[in-house]
Amino acid sequence: MYPLKLHKNLTPERWQTFSKGRQILMIATELSRAKNWIEKKQNFEINQCYERAFELIDLTVEDSKWKNGLKEILRFRELLAELYLQNNKNAKMNQSLYDILLTLSVESYNMLH
Repeated sequence: MYPLKLHKNLTPERWQTFSKGRQILMIATELSRAKNWIEKKQNFEINQCYERAFELIDLTVEDSKWKNGLKEILRFRELLAELYLQNNKNAKMNQSLYDILLTLSVESYNMLH
């Protein structure tokens, strides 16, 4: 794992102590923040949210409890990367990714619905 740039107080060991649901919710929080910046058309701030999400996703990929869901997490990361690279951020795509993310953990889905 590379040194964390945006979550300096978070270690892979600490991340692994969180439940799958909590990990998903923390990633989802970044997409929710991005949504607010998309409405204000602030691409720099949107990308900052996505970069924080990427760090959390990378920590998740390293967590052995995701062994059976690794393919889905990596595919989600690919879709987020596509959105990250767009010049005009798409609010619908951001919301779709948020919804997809929540389905990766029954715990996180149930917490919000």
